[in-house]
Amino acid sequence: MGIFDKFKSHGQNKDKQKKMSDAVERQVNQRTGNKYEDQVDTAQQQAEGRLGMDRDRPDQQ
Repeated sequence: MGIFDKFKSHGQNKDKQKKMSDAVERQVNQRTGNKYEDQVDTAQQQAEGRLGMDRDRPDQQ
């Protein structure tokens, strides 16, 4: 069982997973000076999608 399987199997922790994902995105953007903000956002969306954490993002395209 890989790390992604563990995330997928813990459906009750969706809110915590989303908070952690957002925290990682903020930290990466902070460390890169927002230079790669679009790429980081795309990577976050892809990772969340693969983990079954898809969510609406009305403020983003």
